[in-house]
Amino acid sequence: MNSTPNAPMADDGDTLVIAGKSYRSRLLTGTGKFKDLEETRAATVAAGAEIVTVAIRRTNIGQDAGEPNLLDVLPPDRYTILPNTAGCYTAEEAVRTCRLARELLDGHALTKLEVLGDEKTLFPDVVQTLKAAETLVADGFQVMVYTSDDPILARRLEEIGCVAVMPLAAPIGSGLGIQNRYNLLEIVENAKVPIIVDAGVGTASDAAIAMELGCDGVLMNTAIAGARDPVLMARAMKRAVEAGRDAFRAGRIPRKRYASASSPVDGLVG
Repeated sequence: MNSTPNAPMADDGDTLVIAGKSYRSRLLTGTGKFKDLEETRAATVAAGAEIVTVAIRRTNIGQDAGEPNLLDVLPPDRYTILPNTAGCYTAEEAVRTCRLARELLDGHALTKLEVLGDEKTLFPDVVQTLKAAETLVADGFQVMVYTSDDPILARRLEEIGCVAVMPLAAPIGSGLGIQNRYNLLEIVENAKVPIIVDAGVGTASDAAIAMELGCDGVLMNTAIAGARDPVLMARAMKRAVEAGRDAFRAGRIPRKRYASASSPVDGLVG
């Protein structure tokens, strides 16, 4: 285990691979909702994140020369910038946003696709998501896709060519935690691409549960940025993801209805 509090996970050979690139950290973080860019930077460092999402329609990464630029505090030579299509409600909007991001980031192909269907719940519009994913993959994008917890849809998005599937755990920003663990298990057990829980995490135990289920990573923003102390919560989330991953790899004991002695009783004298 890496002893430096703000460093990414130690590289013990268990890395997250997305679009052919390896990452030590399995915690992906958003960059919205923080009070300023300095808090964004500090929380990102505390989380040990190596991939950070950027809402292209809401965040300046060079579109406006007169405004503070996120890339000044989270430089692309240190972080993988993951532009996302937050706020898009049609496939056409999402595709245009991805193409703008590719221009702004000098041909950067990795993108996070989300096409929303409802302003209240922010659930994905799965029909528009499928349409946009097909277009973007055909256009050479490496698509990480936000979707519902439908195992059939997850499989279809993988078949289209998405490099990671990102099912929600609960509605975006709700903090409700893992509401759909059996659907997530079904998705994880049948996937050949990384499965990253996206949306709904509220606290560290939620992140640990997602990892214990076998998910490859967790993406979060509100759970960190909305905490009373975002930097401290980012550190907690980092540790939770690490612990959950270690527990998954170690293999939990079976659940039993009755007690089982911790020490063997066979051969006891008397």
